[in-house]
Amino acid sequence: MDDLNITIPTKPKRRLLPNDFEVSTWDKLKPYFEELKNRPICSKQELLDWMSDRSELEAVLSEDAGWRYIKMTIDTTDEALAESYRTFVTEIHPHSAAYQDLFNRKFVESEFSKSLVGKEFELHNRELTKAIELFREENILLAAEVAQESQKFGALSGAQSIQLDGNEFTMQQAAKELKNQDRDHRKHVFEKMMSRRMLDREALDDLFDVLLGLRNKIALNADFNNFRDYKFESMGRFDYTVQDCFDFHESIEKEIVPIITEFNKARKAALSYDVLLPYDLEVDPEGNNALKPFDGGEELLQKSMQLFYKIHPYFGECLETMKEMGHLDLDSKQGKAPGGYNYPLYEIGVPFIFMNSVGTQRDLITMVHEGGHAVHSFLTRELKLTAFKSLPSEVAELASMSMELISMEFWDIFYSDKNELKRAKRDQLETLLKILPWVATVDKFQHWIYTNPEHTKSERTEAWNEISTTFSGGLVDWSGYPEAKSSSWQRQLHIFEVPFYYIEYGMAQLGAIAVWRNYKQDPEKALEHYIAALKLGSTRSIPEVYETAGIQFDFSREYVRELVSFVISELEQLK
Repeated sequence: MDDLNITIPTKPKRRLLPNDFEVSTWDKLKPYFEELKNRPICSKQELLDWMSDRSELEAVLSEDAGWRYIKMTIDTTDEALAESYRTFVTEIHPHSAAYQDLFNRKFVESEFSKSLVGKEFELHNRELTKAIELFREENILLAAEVAQESQKFGALSGAQSIQLDGNEFTMQQAAKELKNQDRDHRKHVFEKMMSRRMLDREALDDLFDVLLGLRNKIALNADFNNFRDYKFESMGRFDYTVQDCFDFHESIEKEIVPIITEFNKARKAALSYDVLLPYDLEVDPEGNNALKPFDGGEELLQKSMQLFYKIHPYFGECLETMKEMGHLDLDSKQGKAPGGYNYPLYEIGVPFIFMNSVGTQRDLITMVHEGGHAVHSFLTRELKLTAFKSLPSEVAELASMSMELISMEFWDIFYSDKNELKRAKRDQLETLLKILPWVATVDKFQHWIYTNPEHTKSERTEAWNEISTTFSGGLVDWSGYPEAKSSSWQRQLHIFEVPFYYIEYGMAQLGAIAVWRNYKQDPEKALEHYIAALKLGSTRSIPEVYETAGIQFDFSREYVRELVSFVISELEQLK
């Protein structure tokens, strides 16, 4: 790896904005928006030039917003960073959003837009036409308010910590203790974590009520009956319907939940417990200590780069480039927002990975997952328009979840002990099956929330309990912790910050299993198809991208059963 030379990317020379221009105030930005609005377009080439300049402006703005968000989530205690992000969403974005509608209309109404040949332009035109249809000026400020309110979730969650043996632990650090073999210790930690979360339950409930009201108002303004139907349109879900989501829920309930129930029965028997409790779900049932694939963020990064180089040299170069540019923040620390993400930075074309690693197997998966997103960003950086790089979630998550499974072939970098390597692989395959019912739970809950916008807090709790019970298998006894169970939805960032962005994980997980199955049969061909699919960005429909990857975009019961059978057969080989 050290013998390979990488080239650090630089931002392309700008056409519209000065190369030294920095986003500061709307007044400084406005002339460039005005120029694009008023520029005459008298030929196909002039339209293409106008599109390129618009794309540049979008990339600069998006990247500026990205850095503000990244810095804010790294340190939620710094009010100046929070204020910088608020300034963007309240003082810059609302003005630019109004121009986006004007630009969409300018493109769609141009006589030369019809002469742009290619699938990518066909899809682009479809998306802009839908955006025009949905645009309402009165929703600009409401959207800004939603963005401002939703950032409070990170601040509340990032401030959560507990004291253990005189030391302060973030929730991510404390969660490691739930793998401890001492059941009394696990119980103690679990109850401390739950007690701390309960302190914010009312605040998070109130925050969600505010977000629910704002989102419902946006939907009504756009002439929709509910936010669910509005959001499906605004997310550009052209390739599947609400009914397809319900079919997905049913497939998971019928095909996956029984398997998870069997997993839990086996766990309960192995642990010799009369009752399986919430703090018994992470401990190794065979009495082994928790897997520890690395020690600290630096070791995680170094081993991840080795891993990616082994999968494909280009993948390793992507991570090494990010390391050299300082585009990673991996360790959990006080005041840091929860979760992990890969943030695309469209002008430089090199994304940023944020996560909260504490040395667990789950952290390894998060790193590989976000690394898959990062590789996707690199593979699309040469696409002509920023809009072509803005990926549908179903495609973005295919990249990351496929990388998780493909990477397993090289986990000996993290595990020299063969038994631990097998344990890690079993954990990954069991976890990917376990996550599918959770995805269905979160998605079905959101369908209920937004189609019943006048619900009360107690009705919301009742709905969550009913839905989560459907997908839980019923073997874990939560009777001693009813409040913890009924508020567990509050831990899901997506519900607060990116509503309805969750079922994509389930759809992409199925796709990833199919990619991995292909990889097991012919690694070189599968990688070739995988890379070709990712390079498409959003220039092709979701089914076309999946087809290019050599798989199906399908979540019927029959297909789910077929893929799950493959996973189970792989698990059998790891015994």
